[in-house]
Amino acid sequence: MTIKRRACIAGAFEHPTRKAPDKTVAQLHFESAVGALADAGLKLSDVDGYFCAGDAPGLGPMNMAEYMGLKPRHFDATDVGGSSYLAHVSHATQAIMAGKCDIALITLAGRPRSEASSGLQPRSYGANLPDVPFEAPYASVTVNNYALVAARHMYEFGTTAEQLAWVKVAASHHAQHNPNAMLRDVVTVEDVVNSPMVSDPLHRLDCCVVSDGGGAIVVVRPEIARSLNRPIVNVLGAGEALKNTNGGRHDLSFSAAARSGATCFAEAGVKPSDIQYASIYDSFTITVIMQLEDLGFCKKGEGGKFVADGNLISGVGKLPFNTDGGGLCNNHPANRGGITKIIEAVRQLRGEAHPAVQVKNCALALAQGTGGSLGSRHASATLILERQ
Repeated sequence: MTIKRRACIAGAFEHPTRKAPDKTVAQLHFESAVGALADAGLKLSDVDGYFCAGDAPGLGPMNMAEYMGLKPRHFDATDVGGSSYLAHVSHATQAIMAGKCDIALITLAGRPRSEASSGLQPRSYGANLPDVPFEAPYASVTVNNYALVAARHMYEFGTTAEQLAWVKVAASHHAQHNPNAMLRDVVTVEDVVNSPMVSDPLHRLDCCVVSDGGGAIVVVRPEIARSLNRPIVNVLGAGEALKNTNGGRHDLSFSAAARSGATCFAEAGVKPSDIQYASIYDSFTITVIMQLEDLGFCKKGEGGKFVADGNLISGVGKLPFNTDGGGLCNNHPANRGGITKIIEAVRQLRGEAHPAVQVKNCALALAQGTGGSLGSRHASATLILERQ
């Protein structure tokens, strides 16, 4: 059974704050929820489905439903890192199809900037996790794992630091038009490759920002969407996939997007060449290149060439990406940027992106999320959305 056009995104809201020392995580979830529901023309009392992930405080949906005064008849606490919220859209659509709910609310929020939690420290998870005895002694951190992937990509395909830098350059060209973006200055390839080395071969400007904030999405039954005074954005296709270390036989050259993307495109009945705008998870510049290849926008190993010379810049290249500035320049709340990828795709389809970066007559958009680490185990979730 397909989910194609069986649910719509009726509301989307990105919390404007980038540093919230005076707000709790629960408060950021609540404010994001209210914003998304107001965008849809709905209220908290209308919500009968609630979806959240590991960034929600306490016992997730139990704590947040109480805090927000929700009475959901369906809930989901799937947690696959930054890809959770794209998976939630798929799961919410399936729940709506099954009659489990009619109006589903998805929220994300966090305070890593205020709490000085950037992902630069080794994991401190419990020793009962199966990977800990094998990985903890090496004190792996997020940026090291992605640097490992970047180094392998460079070795195997000849990708250069300058090509990685073009991803940041494109993001900066878009962020200059976003008043809420953390980094609004346009940068050059030279700026990126001359910024301090963080973990070879990744420079400081190859890395995403660390921000507080949040966001929310409202997914509804199609007939409800038609009753609201908002542009209709259909869920056209979805895909999910996992990739693990395979007992040490780990191929770093591809991501789980190769499988989640294939599933999503097949369900949507479209090709990568049909996509007019793409929101691509951008924890690091290499993350974008890997996913573009695995989603089929270019051949494996040609991602560096694909992003070069401004090909991702709206109005310049053939695949505008992350027109809000993305995680590289705008925000990365809770160290998880998945929900913002959906939000900007919705803006583009509604024609509500900044005029300087709005894709003309945008009718088909892709949102891609990654959770975990490309250098070890990770999840991928892909959505294709259309303007009705």
